[in-house]
Amino acid sequence: MSTEQNQNAMRQVIEEAFNKGNYTALRDYVNPDFIEHQFGLQPTLEGMQGDIQFLRKAFPDFHLTIEDMVADGDKVWMRMTAQGTNRGGFMGPPNGKAFKVAVFDLCRFKDGKMVEHWGSPDRFAMLAQLDLLPRREAIAG
Repeated sequence: MSTEQNQNAMRQVIEEAFNKGNYTALRDYVNPDFIEHQFGLQPTLEGMQGDIQFLRKAFPDFHLTIEDMVADGDKVWMRMTAQGTNRGGFMGPPNGKAFKVAVFDLCRFKDGKMVEHWGSPDRFAMLAQLDLLPRREAIAG
């Protein structure tokens, strides 16, 4: 498959599955033997769908924006912006706080389908923006 086809597959996964909740895109563009390497996420295709559903429930307005995408051979790298508002409950009850953070992803493709993913979202910034980190005064006692 061409790098353009791999990039298109990646765009479809982001736009359809993550941004719209259309999980058919996962079946169309992700290999059934997919392996997730990102810490804290489930390692399978079914797990990926569950993780996306969790995000979309916790942050009903969750959205990923692809800022940059580069492909070489069987790999696609992306820099994205993730954003959402805690209206469904994340690490506790909904608090109405919003986040906007950078995400860096690397995906490997085989025969036009994603077979592996490594990701690095700025989780610390996300937790800080959602007011879910301990406050300095609470730590100092």
